[in-house]
Amino acid sequence: MTGWLLLAALAVLLLLPLAAGLRGTVAARDRAEADRALFHAQLAELEREREAGRLAEAGHADARLEVQRRLLAAPAAAEARAGGRAPLLATLIAVPALAFGLYLLHGNPGMPSASFAARQELGTRDEILLAQLRQRIESIPLGEQRRTGLILLGNAERNRGGLPAAAAAWREALDAAFEPGLAGDLAEVELERGQNTAAIILLSRATREAAQDPRLRFLLGVAEAATGRPDTARATWTALLADAPADAPWRATVEARLRALQ
Repeated sequence: MTGWLLLAALAVLLLLPLAAGLRGTVAARDRAEADRALFHAQLAELEREREAGRLAEAGHADARLEVQRRLLAAPAAAEARAGGRAPLLATLIAVPALAFGLYLLHGNPGMPSASFAARQELGTRDEILLAQLRQRIESIPLGEQRRTGLILLGNAERNRGGLPAAAAAWREALDAAFEPGLAGDLAEVELERGQNTAAIILLSRATREAAQDPRLRFLLGVAEAATGRPDTARATWTALLADAPADAPWRATVEARLRALQ
């Protein structure tokens, strides 16, 4: 019985903000605005972690680069639209009702959390699946299907922290067919690994083929600064800002990088 009471209390707490929205006018927040707020909050949190000594300089730099990359890749601003209360009210009623029904069928509030052995088994299973994916790719002849498999393998390896394996998979995919966006992904991995010259080579070609891509131009400046060429990085970022709209969500990020150059 206690488990059910806790479940009900948790549901009420989670739905309180939604219920509060019924008291006033509902307005949809612009997606780009929400993205900017989230990314800036993440950057501020990284600064606090570094100042408190809980995050080393190298880890701070890598994490900040990842947040800035996501900010650059965020969608452009779209006009916000006002909404009515009906969808909100329907959600407030339907979500707990559906969740409660599903839990009656399948739930078990007394079940303990997964053990370390179970989590370890899950990690082992993931490694087995990755090994099977690698074997499958090796059996595919050169062509678009193999290239697609390599891109998927690179994504999986990067998500689990296997940067060398991700770099190898993506580099083979790029050798089959060069794509600026994938080159940017590989350049990020190379920057995280400290392979700054390799990143510059990739980004130099990528920016020639996608000259207006702000993410690629930003990363090129990062790579140039990392290889001890602050003047070149400054020129790259200055040109990027000159071409950018006044309301570009990533403008503040690039300006902060410019100020930080020595």
